[in-house]
Amino acid sequence: MKNILVVGGAGYIGSHTCKTLMKNGYRVIIFDNLSTGFKELAKYGEFVFGDLNDSESIKTVFEAFDIDTVIHFAASAYVGESVENPKKYYMNNVVNTLNLLNAMLQYDVKKIVFSSTCAVFGDPKFLPMDERHPKSPINPYGRTKLMIEQILEDYDKAYGLKSIVLRYFNAAGSDEDCELAEMHDPEPHLIPIIFEVIEGKREFLEVYGDDYSTKDGTCIRDYIHVEDLADAHLKALEYLNRDLVSDDFNLGTGTGVSILELIEAVESLSKKRVPYRFEDPRKGDPSVLIADSKKAKAVLKWEAKKSDIIEILKSVIEYKKRRWSAE
Repeated sequence: MKNILVVGGAGYIGSHTCKTLMKNGYRVIIFDNLSTGFKELAKYGEFVFGDLNDSESIKTVFEAFDIDTVIHFAASAYVGESVENPKKYYMNNVVNTLNLLNAMLQYDVKKIVFSSTCAVFGDPKFLPMDERHPKSPINPYGRTKLMIEQILEDYDKAYGLKSIVLRYFNAAGSDEDCELAEMHDPEPHLIPIIFEVIEGKREFLEVYGDDYSTKDGTCIRDYIHVEDLADAHLKALEYLNRDLVSDDFNLGTGTGVSILELIEAVESLSKKRVPYRFEDPRKGDPSVLIADSKKAKAVLKWEAKKSDIIEILKSVIEYKKRRWSAE
């Protein structure tokens, strides 16, 4: 049984990936400082509290477990915050990743699956966006992730550390067992915020921008079910173990949904109104982001199976219903 170190495994996508890994026979070690993750999500694996800014705590994990491969989720990941506080992003994302990579080299662990983002591309030059799309990030978050991708290339050439880079578009949804869900405090993501409005936790939804060059003036995003993302990590891990090559993949559905379309879909499914108010556009927000995932389908034999937006929203509603009935 191979030991997989999942850094940031108490977070949203990380926890779903841990569940998928364990279901497929891997031993999972979760390393997380719980700054944005939740201990209750770290139920699929052996939890180790630690921080990537503490090199000694990282070494402790490598000494305690015979790690085969690392999956790296841990990062600060909010576009708006990265514009307001870039120092935090360069420290948490770039410096802390270097601490992790250097520990891997010290303990002769030469395989990593890295959680990247479509934000490395910046404003789209063409749609859908494949792996060859020019990388010109327009916010510090995207720049830090691109820097790490470049570091991984250099570490492969110099030290033989092999990496699979997975660039997500917009993760959403809950697992089919309704055990795991998207949890942040405060919540920055659109779909959970819409449900906070429905639940009365917010008076209205703030929609940033109504004059983008899109069909209804609001941003368009490619929403991918979190269980599809977890499956992509499993397939990336298997590919890395089998072929021992570095590679990169964009992960999405190839279909874009606008904010107003999303609101309409939630209202239709929930039978509840979602009041909203337009605000000024946020700095660093591209108007449209849609993935081309043909390479992942061809090489990883992966494709999004659950990522119709209605199916995604139904999974969130089902999770919410179970939570409400338990309270």
